[in-house]
Amino acid sequence: MKDTNQEPIIALQGVHKFYGEYHALRGIDAEIGQGEFFSLLGPSGCGKTTLLRAIAGFEDISSGRILLDGRDVEGVPPNKRPTNMVFQSYAIFPHLSVAENVGFGLRKSGMSGSEKQTAVGEALEMVGLGGFGSRAAHALSGGQRQRVALARALILKPKVLLLDEPLSALDKKMREQMQTELRRLQRQVGITFILVTHDQEEALIMSDRIAVMFEGEIAQLAPPQALYRRPTNRRVGEFIGMMNFLPARVIDSGGATVEVEVPGLGRAALAPDQCPAGIGSEASIGLRPESLTLLFDGQSADRVAQGVVEEHTYYGDMTYYDVRLDGAPNTVSVSMRNMPGRRVLERGDRADLAWDARAMVLFG
Repeated sequence: MKDTNQEPIIALQGVHKFYGEYHALRGIDAEIGQGEFFSLLGPSGCGKTTLLRAIAGFEDISSGRILLDGRDVEGVPPNKRPTNMVFQSYAIFPHLSVAENVGFGLRKSGMSGSEKQTAVGEALEMVGLGGFGSRAAHALSGGQRQRVALARALILKPKVLLLDEPLSALDKKMREQMQTELRRLQRQVGITFILVTHDQEEALIMSDRIAVMFEGEIAQLAPPQALYRRPTNRRVGEFIGMMNFLPARVIDSGGATVEVEVPGLGRAALAPDQCPAGIGSEASIGLRPESLTLLFDGQSADRVAQGVVEEHTYYGDMTYYDVRLDGAPNTVSVSMRNMPGRRVLERGDRADLAWDARAMVLFG
């Protein structure tokens, strides 16, 4: 995690990028701390890879400033910046051995042969490939090639490692394993990692902070928990995980709390931090599926709503229900862990749902 007392390793100041008339980056402002795992998250075409390539020096910006370690890097080529990049394709040389791939960037370092050999061995140990140096690169699995690409980038000791969707080619199980490995590796080496991904879960798992991007702009920049629990606008709430939306009527906003009426749920008092987008004339509330709880066999709660199960989806460890609340205009999604002895409700079953006003977010 970054040290907040240090100067940022990267400062983005009013960064714009045009491709002809297309406005790819629209005034990006952000600071990225030393030793921080920072993610750029968003759908395809939102500008996240363009921004990463601009930091690396592979794209010129149209206006604004990019400061790396306090230095304006306008006109500084990629090989002169304190960064290194791991590409989505890994760019492994198939005709070279693992050790030759990892040590490729040391050709002009001035190091002796034994020093290079030691550095390569240390880099391979760091990524869990000790003893793989003599293996042919083309004989590696996808996960092993990804580790070789990481070792090749880290051996040059950059201050910032840039990762352009490096896990996208891996299967689900290997991808989950490498998410944990990358986080462990970042903590071990202590340098700044900047990850580009379109996978919300991946960003939440790995990051100290996440910048959610849409259409060339940062919609919200926050730590994972804040981003998930208190999205500042509905679009971020929809993009990060699943979120239910119900219409809400603001009854009173003049006191310490904001009183709202929600069809199907009733009245609720919301704290100011639950209204990050302000209070408008037309409002809706957001609720995550796990903040609604089905009650079984006489269970009770302070706040209970009733409805009917319209659909359910069984995932083994979890079941997701679509429940039509009495008096609500649309269904809500409810996630329940499948505990031993807990039955799965069927379509058409009546359901009692417990809810907590503290889990609500108001979007004006």
